[in-house]
Amino acid sequence: MRKLLGTVLTSAAFALIGTAGSAETLRLLTWGGYAPESVITAFKAETGIDVEVTLSNNEDMISKLRATGGAGFDLAQPSQDRILGPQQAFGIYKPLDLSQIDKEQFIGDLYDASVAATTVDGAAYGVAHIWGVSGFAVDRSVAGDIKTYADLCSADYAGKISMRTKRIALLGFAFAAGEDPFAAYSDPAKYEEIITAAATAMGECKANVKAYWSGADDLLAMMRSGEVVAAEAWDATGFKLNAEDAKWNFVAPSTGALGWIDTFAIPAKGENDAAAYKWINFVMRPDVAAQIVNQAGSFSASKGSDDMVDPALRAAYQEAFPPEVISNIKWFPPIPAGLEDIEGRLLDQIAAQ
Repeated sequence: MRKLLGTVLTSAAFALIGTAGSAETLRLLTWGGYAPESVITAFKAETGIDVEVTLSNNEDMISKLRATGGAGFDLAQPSQDRILGPQQAFGIYKPLDLSQIDKEQFIGDLYDASVAATTVDGAAYGVAHIWGVSGFAVDRSVAGDIKTYADLCSADYAGKISMRTKRIALLGFAFAAGEDPFAAYSDPAKYEEIITAAATAMGECKANVKAYWSGADDLLAMMRSGEVVAAEAWDATGFKLNAEDAKWNFVAPSTGALGWIDTFAIPAKGENDAAAYKWINFVMRPDVAAQIVNQAGSFSASKGSDDMVDPALRAAYQEAFPPEVISNIKWFPPIPAGLEDIEGRLLDQIAAQ
């Protein structure tokens, strides 16, 4: 009997050891810089949970989750304007349980804006993480008068500017013309009229474009060499250049920078919601969030994290974002179906000119 009991206990002990050795995993679908190794290591040390990172972007996230019906990942990070449409069309996310998220760690306005933008049939599907804006990275020693997309097209900067053949540039040209394309989202005919005029202006600006950029490394190389003195760019690009030389920084268009919020969203067939909520609450701690800001170059919706980021990055941010610039940000609303098809056709025409 004692021998039998010993065998049972030994078997149970090995079972427990095997369980302890099988680390729990969070499968994270996210952007570059949002899950630094130092943060993953600290998270595992505290929770015992491994983090498996797959780098992605908005279009790729939708594609991956649509193909699997929302399976394969436990947490994704789409932008706030890329949740409502895909959710209505494909059902790739599950509603958030906001009671499991520590709201006190968030900047209230960003939390509320993200929840409002991602609510479908009364349920929230996304909550804010990293935010930023699109505007201009500018060498202010030679191009300090650039304030709008129209300024990029001045003869003074022929062959000296860059932008992407992406919808952000189209929207920027529309705002520069005094239009509000976001207000026309519910009127496809009006939107097409506005965005077609913007495409015409963007096409006429092509002579000023040294090269259309597609990756940050390409843009940085052109700007560091002096070939390009101003470009449509993310704020993080301006901050990165500013750290190298104070003549550079991000400049918000006078018509308003275009603002985005990358969120936390849980895929419809995610298998580890508990780990997803633990990660959200962990990375929204101010000290942890500051590590992510230093890596990503864009700022966090974590309350108090701004005070803990690298001092040079904080100074560049404060210079670029006085209160009047922040109050004038044009936040991307959810994109209705069909509008990106219109934009894609127009952008293809510009690229082919």
